[in-house]
Parts: sequence; C-alpha cells; structure tokens
Amino acid sequence: MDISLLLSMTDRVTALATPSAMHPESWQLCAQVETWARGRGLVLGDPDTSPLGRARCERLAARVFPDADLEAVDLFARWLTWTLALDDTMDHPPLADSGSAVHGLYDDLLRAMRRGHARPGARPLEAALVELWHTTSRSMSRDWRRRFMLHLEAHRDGCAEESVNRRIRHVPTEAEYAPLRRRACGPFLYDLVEPVLGVELPARLLRTPRWKTLADSVADVVAWSNDLASHDLESARGDVHDLPAVLARAHGLDPAQAAAAVADRIADRIEDAWTAARRLPEMLDRLELTVAQRAAAAQVVKALLDTPRAHVDWLAESGRYGRATPPAPLRLDALASLR
Repeated sequence: MDISLLLSMTDRVTALATPSAMHPESWQLCAQVETWARGRGLVLGDPDTSPLGRARCERLAARVFPDADLEAVDLFARWLTWTLALDDTMDHPPLADSGSAVHGLYDDLLRAMRRGHARPGARPLEAALVELWHTTSRSMSRDWRRRFMLHLEAHRDGCAEESVNRRIRHVPTEAEYAPLRRRACGPFLYDLVEPVLGVELPARLLRTPRWKTLADSVADVVAWSNDLASHDLESARGDVHDLPAVLARAHGLDPAQAAAAVADRIADRIEDAWTAARRLPEMLDRLELTVAQRAAAAQVVKALLDTPRAHVDWLAESGRYGRATPPAPLRLDALASLR
C-alpha cells in the first residue's frame, strides 16, 4: 500500500479537493526544528537515516497553521517531533510488547512535567518534554493544562494496550480499534491548536456531543490515513494496529480490498466532521458564548477541518514511511578535490 489511494480521494471527497496552504515563512522552520531536535538528542546523525529525521514535521505544522505566528508554528512542529520520537520508542523493545514498560516510561515523563524539571541524566524525551511543556503551558489556564495531561494519560493507556495486544497476539476487533487508535495517536496534539492560535475554548463547549463528533472524526481521519501510509512497515514487523489489517482480518479482505474499505471509512468520517461543524452555530447559540469565544471556536474549527488535507499533503512529501536511501558513495575524484 502507499498514499496513492489517499491522493486519489482528493477527486472524490469535496473536503479534500483543495490543496493545503503553506505558511509563507516555512522555509525557516526546517532549519530551526532540525537544530532543536539535534540539540535535544531526538535526532542523531544524518537525518535521512532515521524515520524521525525524514519526517519533516515542520511541513505538517506549516500546512495545518499557514496563517499563525511563526514562533507558534515552530512550537507545534517541535511537539510533533517529540511525539514521533516517542512513537518510535514505543515501536521497539522493551516497550513494543510490554504494557508495564510503557507505564514506566510515562511515569518518568509525567513526574518530570509535574516537577517542572527533568532528572539529571534523563533521557532526551524527558528533557525535551519538560521544555515544551514549560513553553506551552505558561499562557494556558489550569483547566487546559489538566485536559492536556488527561490526554497524555489516555495516550499512555492506548500505547500500553497496544503493547499487550502485541505480546498476546490479539488483533483488535473493529469495535475495539477506533477508540484504541484514537488514544494511541497522540490525542493531546489536538489540544495544542488552542495555544498555537492564542485562544482557549470553554469546557462546556468541548463537552457537547457535537464538538466531540467533530474532534473524534478529524482524529479518526488522520489516524486512518496514517494507517494506509504506514501499513507496509507495520506489516513487515508483524504489527496489526492499523485499520487495513483490522478490516482484512474481520472481513477476509485482500490488501487492495482492505485499503479501499479504509478509504470509504475515511470519506464517511470526513462527512461526519463537516456535518458536525455545520451544526455548531446553533450549539454556540444555546451555550450563549461570548463574541470572543465564538471567534475562538471558529478558528479552532477551521484548523481542525483543514487538518485532513494538510496531513495527506504532508504524507506525500514526508519520508517517514519510506525506506531510507543509503548515501551515494563518494567518488575518488571528489575526494581528490578535497586535498
């Protein structure tokens, strides 16, 4: 499988028809984010030799937030980089098949956040997280900080459940998969839309079924699109935590049929998101939100609805799910010229 199926969906799904915009200062982000990732020990050596180095997280950030302040977009790109570094750690032993190991790692991370500093000699993930949390949380309310922490804990629980599934060779059912994937796919990242845009949504809006449908639908679309792009790599290492594998197992589908079924579900979830968004204004009226709160909600909704196409465009330009290309051998005449 590859992302050609996702790209073909841009012709059949209206919400995916328009290419995502790119932040006009995106060219600055690449060097900034790469320098930060290297300085924090998240990327080592030649970036092209690791999935994280090839990911180009700054491109996704610049597409999701084409009009935001550059410093805020840079912060989101760093969070994406950290999240993918954590994801890579979860994909390998001892965390890949040990729920207790996942909880142990997360215990260290959450304690460091609450303490406000990493332990001496802490692993790069811990030190980088404390830095990101300090930068992000200082302008946000206690309610937002608590929500973010709860979503980190949900991510921990989802990753731990996946690890146990791998150990006992359990393939999730369709009913189990969607909520599990939602938890394991970085739900805290969607909370970051607010600090990036410099807004904060009222808790009573976030608790409404309509908002939850919107948020969950977008999260599912991103997760399942990612599943299509990463399926071959997941399959090669025997991992079944992607929607094509789940549907193939549940319905006896071959790879092409499973991929097509995933595409159909993505199209349906995009429609769910847009339907919920179109019905939000009457919900805002009932909640009697202020003008400022309504404006903030509109900004966040736009970013959420723009995310699926931005993510598809990023998948097309990211090297995260491709195989590393070995560097070309140095030519002798080139070496001679360096003398």
